[in-house]
Amino acid sequence: MVTIKSKKEIELMKEVGKVVAKLYEKLEKEIKPGMTTLELDELAERTMKELGAEPAQKGYDPGIRGVPKFPSSICVSINDEVIHGIPSKYKVIQEGDIVSVDTVALKNGYNGDAARTFAVGKVSKEAQRLIDVTKQSFYEGIKYAKPGYRIGDISHAIGEYVHSQGYSVIREFQGHGIGKEMHEDPGIPNYGKAGRGLRLEPGMTLAIEPMVIQGKPNILELDDGWTIVTEDASLAAHYENTVLITENEPKILTII
Repeated sequence: MVTIKSKKEIELMKEVGKVVAKLYEKLEKEIKPGMTTLELDELAERTMKELGAEPAQKGYDPGIRGVPKFPSSICVSINDEVIHGIPSKYKVIQEGDIVSVDTVALKNGYNGDAARTFAVGKVSKEAQRLIDVTKQSFYEGIKYAKPGYRIGDISHAIGEYVHSQGYSVIREFQGHGIGKEMHEDPGIPNYGKAGRGLRLEPGMTLAIEPMVIQGKPNILELDDGWTIVTEDASLAAHYENTVLITENEPKILTII
């Protein structure tokens, strides 16, 4: 069921969105070579709590038999890891890595979700281009995040732009609605046909999140039950924001 947020709920969504935006400002300043992904996770949790929020992902139960609850406050995925990387004291961030961070903050009963891929130190031109294309694909998609358009219009715009740049999107994971629940209807694929799917209305809040692979779209799941990697070991990037559908232009809630 798709929820249309009231004015009060929208204000609460804006508030938690600011927490996420401030968190990413902090992480972008602090991430550096030699830092472990666990240290990054601990910094993120401290920052969220200082801002009056809780890490919604910590202890998240996917409800899938054999898959453990997610143990950390953020997902940290490096280079060929697409999404859902589990922070570890043994995983050290290196010069030239690209590091994708995905987090959900919970404040006053509402969730804010965003992801960024950071270039650590000096990265290759190819890696930087992948990061840039992934971010731009989000903005290509939200050109259609307006009343009267459909979910498929967003999906189509993202996928077509990514493919035009010579990259792939993964099909097994997608964006989603968000609000009181971390994952709400509707699902938002990063590919598809224009003019299909749910018609957008003011008051909808959507987590739109292109996940882009430099090579082929095939992916593998690691034995931890969470981490998703590219099958051909090519680089991957992730960019996401929580977006409010308004009467006019979309409002990005997780950017200040």
